[in-house]
Amino acid sequence: MKTIKIGGVPEHFNLAWYLGLKNGEYKAEGINLRWKDYFGGTGAMCKGLRDGDIDMAVILTEGIIKDIIDGNKSKIVQTFVQTPLIWGIHVDDKSDYKSITELKGKKAAISRYGSGSHLMAYINAQNNKWSLEKDLDFEVIKNLEGAIEGLTEGKADYFMWEKFTTKPLVDNGTFRRIGNCPSPWPCFVIAVREGFLKTNKDDVKTILDIVNTTTAEFKDIPSIDKMIANRYEQELEDVQEWLSLTEWSQELIDEDTINNVQDQLLAINIIPEKWDYEDLTYRI
Repeated sequence: MKTIKIGGVPEHFNLAWYLGLKNGEYKAEGINLRWKDYFGGTGAMCKGLRDGDIDMAVILTEGIIKDIIDGNKSKIVQTFVQTPLIWGIHVDDKSDYKSITELKGKKAAISRYGSGSHLMAYINAQNNKWSLEKDLDFEVIKNLEGAIEGLTEGKADYFMWEKFTTKPLVDNGTFRRIGNCPSPWPCFVIAVREGFLKTNKDDVKTILDIVNTTTAEFKDIPSIDKMIANRYEQELEDVQEWLSLTEWSQELIDEDTINNVQDQLLAINIIPEKWDYEDLTYRI
């Protein structure tokens, strides 16, 4: 049985992978798929791909495109979640900040440079017509636990993270959400190390076929909302709202979307140049 390592964030988006593993669907096809939770998000997964700690990753679109251009020898093989990620803009509940405009020039907590929380801080700044040179400052906090500490202790002023994941922290008075910033593109893609892909294309296709069968029917799974609420400690009504807003994909990300992401990253100096579609993607 072939062992294949895959990484992703420990969030509700990735429940389809857990269900396939729990049901033994990958082992039935001769694949020992080993899932690794990345609490540090996109930046940590990019490092995992570069170092060969994982073979595949379910990763933020903008983050992996940036990292491939920066030298990560991986390829995008599929869109995983078609809809945008809704980033909540959070402050410490006891802070005086009431609106996004008050955060101009303040310090953003980010998991690491090149992460989704870092890149989306630029998108938020651009949306609000802030100076990308003068009005952005960063504090690296590694993960969600670090963000709680960073905002509580005043090391940073605000923190951007997926709004449903952080909703329990808003409900219990740790954070206060003062706005949202949807990503202007599909949020999650599946990326594979090039070296691994060359010799394991059929296995990658098998893995994609299995998870795609699950995501195509995901919303029809009996009591899926209750399962998510229990597993990820979220309120049922929040899960139901999230399900209504989220659509999965079983297709390779298209060229127009790749160009749109690169255009926006280039405009805010996140990437130095645009790459051709074929250099960022691989059709299984």
